[in-house]
This record gives sequence, structure tokens and C-alpha cells, in this order.
Amino acid sequence: MSVAEVLILVLMLIGVVGIVIPVLPGLLVVLAGSLAWALKEQTTLGWVVFGLSALVYLLGVGLQWAVPGQRMRRAGVRTSTLVIGVVCALVLGVLIPVVGLFLGFPLGIFLVSLARTRDRVEALRATRHALHAVGLNILIELATAFTLIAMFVVGAVVLTPA
Repeated sequence: MSVAEVLILVLMLIGVVGIVIPVLPGLLVVLAGSLAWALKEQTTLGWVVFGLSALVYLLGVGLQWAVPGQRMRRAGVRTSTLVIGVVCALVLGVLIPVVGLFLGFPLGIFLVSLARTRDRVEALRATRHALHAVGLNILIELATAFTLIAMFVVGAVVLTPA
């Protein structure tokens, strides 16, 4: 691997960190690494790897919207509830750095659900479903990112002549 390819791999790994700690659009950063490699290589292989990576990226994004969202709709968690949860996470993230992000989302979901249903048990159930959906979303995004990284490594190390 060349120095440029190592730097691209580091960029992709930074994207993975951005998935786990939502500071960057992690999956997009990983895809950008694939694009950077295609631009560096200027070969058919580079562009084929990027094209396939873009397709896998789109599939991953589609799964992120379809699978967790469908499960939450079946559980009765509204999109507006999730939006308010994200807003609460951002507000608490500013007031209480780092920890506030992780406290704000479930707290927002719980409070909105409690205000809507006036039932603590139902609000806790909705919060649990929302947290499971977010976890599933992260797993889908990580699986997509690792697939993109694997495609890059195969293209850069295995298929590229030395």
C-alpha cells in the first residue's frame, strides 16, 4: 500500500468513528475515501470499485430508512417524536457536552410519548423501540461502512498490480 492509500484508509476509519460518535457524516466520509482512491488511481478498477461502493452506499442508506423506520411505525413511534428526540439530544449536547447527546435523545422521546399518551409504561415502550431502532440503524451503517472499506482494500491491495 502506498502512503496515499494508507491516508485514504485512515480517512475511512475516521468515517467509522463518525458513525459511532455522530459528529461527522461517517458513511459519506467512507464513500469519499473510495472516491479519493478512484481519483488517485485514474484506472478502470478504481472507478469500478467506486461505482460499486456508491451502489452499496445507496443500498445501506435505503436500509437505514426502511428497516428501523418500519419497526418504529409498527410500534407507534411517530417521526415527529424522533425529531423532537434529536432536538433534545442537540440541546442537551450543548448544555452537557458529550453525555448530553446520549441522555437527550431518550429523554426527548420519553417526554413526548408521555405527553401524547399520558401513560409512563407506554412512553417507556416507545422509548425502548426508538433506541432499538437507532441501534439497528448504527449497525446497518457500520456494516455498510465495513463493506466499503473491504471493497477498497481488495481493490487497492489485492487487485492492483504492485
